[in-house]
Amino acid sequence: MALLPDRHPQKDFFILDIADVVPKDDTASMEHPMFSLATKPDMRHLHYEAGDVRLEITPSYNGLPTIFDKDILIFCISQLMHMKNRGEKIGKRVRFTGRELLVSTNRPTNNLGYQRLEQAFKRLRGTTFKTDIRTGDRMETRVFGLIDEGGFVMREDGSWRLDYCEVVLSDWLMRAIDSDQVVTISNDYFRLRRPLERRLYEIARKHCGNQPKWHIGLSNLQRKTGSNAPLKKFRLNLRQIIADDHTPFYRIELTGDDLVIFRPRNTRTQITPAITLPDWAEEKARTVAREKGRDYHALRADWLAFAQAESAKGNPPKNAGAAFLAYCGKQDSLR
Repeated sequence: MALLPDRHPQKDFFILDIADVVPKDDTASMEHPMFSLATKPDMRHLHYEAGDVRLEITPSYNGLPTIFDKDILIFCISQLMHMKNRGEKIGKRVRFTGRELLVSTNRPTNNLGYQRLEQAFKRLRGTTFKTDIRTGDRMETRVFGLIDEGGFVMREDGSWRLDYCEVVLSDWLMRAIDSDQVVTISNDYFRLRRPLERRLYEIARKHCGNQPKWHIGLSNLQRKTGSNAPLKKFRLNLRQIIADDHTPFYRIELTGDDLVIFRPRNTRTQITPAITLPDWAEEKARTVAREKGRDYHALRADWLAFAQAESAKGNPPKNAGAAFLAYCGKQDSLR
């Protein structure tokens, strides 16, 4: 099954500089199956345990939030982290136009796109979670929703027209943002058609990261994805995803004894010795990024990827801190 087309190859640069915002996801929801993989209303009451973590999910009348509903949270987290990295004040309330979200998450901007947003708001607001998953430096047993509010604000202009959307994130999610427990994800995540494929990418991004490989047993992986398919069907679905080979950045293997292995596609770059940036360089680079209106984490990730690639060729930076700071200084200002 092919990737979804890139519906908006020419971004609308006049709205929110959305092409410059790096998509980010919170690590707690990447770790655990908090979203349904179903494409139809899912009314199951879910119980999940892993080690000392317990998770209970109770759906609303509209069903469980889906992995596609999570696009709204990823969008909000990305906007807040972008503002935070620029040194701007952030809060729980995120305001945006519907078009900004739809374009950023590769969704159609027709009426159906807006209708799906409303249904997603209902599922995200209505579903309750009971868990002791850690976010930030706290572990609490608490019942909460992923968002406190979500909806549309209309403006009268001859007729009622959509002015903007507004989402109020939960304290649980805000703690993850405040403590930087988020990671950058690929824009191609939003082009993945299969819910399971999106969930597999999240798991790979969280657990494999830049390691040469990470493995897990098939049955444990199924539990981690939240799939309720029989193991035989889950194995078949996984094989189809492996055959299509569209998972961003990672390749997946399934061995004869049901061991699932995730590997970065460019292992040569990833297995080079780690490049460490000194604190003084990171502090100065953050200041430069704020002054230029750039995303510090994106600058850091881009430079590290370049430096690792050069190191793999036998050209490691002689002074990583100075080289990184010089790179940041050469970037154009977005202010």
